[in-house]
This record gives sequence, structure tokens and C-alpha cells, in this order.
Amino acid sequence: MIKELSVKVLIFGSNGLVGSSLLRVLKKNPDFNLFEGNRSLVNLFNFEQTQNYIKQINPDVVINAAAKVGGIYANNSLRVDFILENLKINMNILESCIFNNNIKIINLGSSCIYPLNSSNPISEDSIMNGKLEPTNSPYAMAKLTAIEIGNSLSIQYGHKIINLMPTNLYGPNDNFHPLNSHVIPGLINRIHIAKINNEKSVSIWGDGTPLREFLYVDDLAFAIQHIISNSIEENLINIGSSQEISIKNLAKILCEVIKFKGNIIFDHSKPNGNPKKLLDSNLINKYGWKPKIKLEEGLKLTYDWYLKNQAKLRD
Repeated sequence: MIKELSVKVLIFGSNGLVGSSLLRVLKKNPDFNLFEGNRSLVNLFNFEQTQNYIKQINPDVVINAAAKVGGIYANNSLRVDFILENLKINMNILESCIFNNNIKIINLGSSCIYPLNSSNPISEDSIMNGKLEPTNSPYAMAKLTAIEIGNSLSIQYGHKIINLMPTNLYGPNDNFHPLNSHVIPGLINRIHIAKINNEKSVSIWGDGTPLREFLYVDDLAFAIQHIISNSIEENLINIGSSQEISIKNLAKILCEVIKFKGNIIFDHSKPNGNPKKLLDSNLINKYGWKPKIKLEEGLKLTYDWYLKNQAKLRD
């Protein structure tokens, strides 16, 4: 029997949190032939470069994991940057695929596309049913636009497009910047610095009450592998852990992982963001995927990576 040819997969954003995880996970599968798309190889702000790069590789699958991302502070203070840069990236990648409707596109979005007052757990049907959370609405609008462009490609040109809405991701290769990061890498960096400086307390934004769902990034990569391998073609799919935790309890677990003995002080003058956000992941679960990595294990893996790769730069 002649072995089927491997699937050519082009990963844009291959140096980032999601992209690097996809490389780690998919390279272990002999069915995939991987191609990277990062800033050193292609300028996604340039349409001609983007299109030429896609034509040169001629992939079976394009995974759009490229994005400008950040936490509450970055989203709220760099609003123009977040909407313009993400719009340009998404438009150039999606428009560049018009020439070949045999390319399957997996477009990475975010749970922030859902309205602020969505019923929890948030189902895929909640999209466009209300106002967005104001601190990250520019980023959300860029992601919603990518979904609409993808839907239009499907209708007009016949492309197969799967939009994945992951919950809050964390893991190796995350951004641990003290101001511009998401909650888990931001807390890891802040608590670690408090520990090495022998500080008596660490300050955390908000009042600690918001409930959040987190997913270790390799679990998302396994979900994408599962979707490609099983030819799943749903238009919109949530990818979550189905477990939620308060920011206060998350901070307590991180203090234990990092071995910080000081107090946690909540800064009530800073925004909480959405009070509760839990995705309904029943659709992807019905297709046979479930997360493998529990929160505490994932936090330990992430802190270990931080110690080996980031902490020395700051200590």
C-alpha cells in the first residue's frame, strides 16, 4: 500500500505562544509536514510578501496564530495598535488565500469576541449578540472582522475555514512583561520578583473576584491536531478547559508554586475586566477532544520554563 502524502501545514506566528506550541506538538506527528511563518521569514503587514510566501509553500492547511496580544493594560492603553495591527495581519493572510480554495484555514480568535453580558458558559451562538467588554474591544473587533472575512471567503470562493475561540491561554514562550502580559505570565513575573527581592507582599490588579478559565497552550495544539486529523469543519469552535477559578485563588496557587511566603494585596483602583467568562466547549468535546493538563501542572511547567528562559534576564 502506498503511504499517503503528509499534510503541508503553514503556521503563521510560529515563534509565539500558540505557534511554538504547535511546532512542538505537530512535529511529533509524521502525518504533518510543517512550515514556519514568523517575522524573520515574512512580513505579514505586507500583502505581496504574505501572498508570495503562501504561494511558494502551497500548503494544505494555513494556521493563523499570528497576532498582537496583551493583557488588560496593553489592550486598554494601546487600543489603536491592537485593532490596526491585528486587522492588517488577518486581512493579508485571508486575502492571500483567495487564489486557492483548497487551502483549509484554521483561524485563531479569542474568547473576548463574545459580548460582556453573555450567559455562562458561553456558547458559540453568543457571537455578535451584545456589547463587547470595553477594555479589549479593539482586539475583539479585529478578531470578529477576521471571522466575517473568513465566512465571506467560504460563501464566495468555497474555502473551508475553522474559527477557533480558545479561552485564556498560558504556557512556554508567553509574554512575561510586567505591564503588557496576560494574567498568568504577569502574575508569575510579579510574584517571582517579589520572592527574589524578599518583599513582604505582592500587589495584584483588581479585587480578586473575577472568575477565569485557563488552558495550557499545548492542549490547544492537541485540539488543532485533532481537528485536522479528523477533518472537522465546523465554522466556529470554542476550546476551553471547562474549569474556572477566581483570580484570588489563582494567585494563591502561584504563590505556592513559586514558593513566595508574603501577602497578596489587591489593588482595587485597577480594573477587574469581565467578572466571569467560561466557555461552553461541548462542541469540541463531542468530537472527542478534552484537555489533558490540569491547571496546577500547567502552572508548574510554565514557571519552570520562565526560570530557565526569562527569570535570568530580570534577576
